[in-house]
Amino acid sequence: MGPAAGSVRARYLVYFQYLGTEFNGVAAIRGSQRAIGVQNYLEEAAKRLNSVVPVKFTISSRTDAGVHALSNAAHLDVQRRSGQPPFSPEVLAEALNAHLRHPAIRVLQAFRVPIDFHARHAATSRTYLYRLATGCHRPDQLSVFERNRCWALRAGCLDVEAMQEAAQHLLGTHDFSAFQSAGSPVVSSVRTLRRASVSPDLGSPFVLPQENRLQFWNLEFESQSFLYRQVRRMTAVLVAVGLGALMPAQVKVILESRDPLGRHQTRVAPAHGLFLKSVQYGSLAPASCTLQDSPHGRHR
Repeated sequence: MGPAAGSVRARYLVYFQYLGTEFNGVAAIRGSQRAIGVQNYLEEAAKRLNSVVPVKFTISSRTDAGVHALSNAAHLDVQRRSGQPPFSPEVLAEALNAHLRHPAIRVLQAFRVPIDFHARHAATSRTYLYRLATGCHRPDQLSVFERNRCWALRAGCLDVEAMQEAAQHLLGTHDFSAFQSAGSPVVSSVRTLRRASVSPDLGSPFVLPQENRLQFWNLEFESQSFLYRQVRRMTAVLVAVGLGALMPAQVKVILESRDPLGRHQTRVAPAHGLFLKSVQYGSLAPASCTLQDSPHGRHR
């Protein structure tokens, strides 16, 4: 009789956050000594749980190298030895944090979920935040605390009203092929964009009073799922509108072209300005899934 006989397999949904600067994305990198993903550290920490079966994280939302997450999610199975009860979600979260070996990763919260729950397929909403800074004529004019946290633009201002008008053309259900990068084949490039907003940030706490030439802006996008680099490509087009390089109506033309290689839509906004803000799961602990009341942390 094998070591797993009589033991109970428990599935958990875990929320975690990270600064993506030092990682080659969230997904685990196998067989490489130099590149490493957030998942590598999570699974290394999970080894200390002494599960009968090795713990693997199934990530809800894959993010590229340099992209951050205020709140990503994953499911994992832990199978303790016979006679040992499953970990409580609180103990699991605390244990993972205790054994994490990178300061830029933190587990926020954990939940017990049904054994057939899937963190990627069950997500009903994902929200991304993209941060911009204007008035940064030279790289050394940006606070060291904001570097790798926003896209610093040389322009002193953006036509935010034009950007907001352009964003309206992206709302709804469309074929977003024009905003998809090659490298992640999908069955369909049709997605429903529920929200696309452009708004001023109240200001970075890391900017000194004498640096008031800098302004910060937030772009937010919500959908059930996104195509590969869709958010960064939409951001680049909206910034082009804000800089006067494109008219708002041209965004609709780009969208309807379904051409990812068109001259206006090939630019991709830098990874370091992008944050995965939240992943939601419908009726599954709705308040906690957005971390509004999480004892482990908040979004902002």
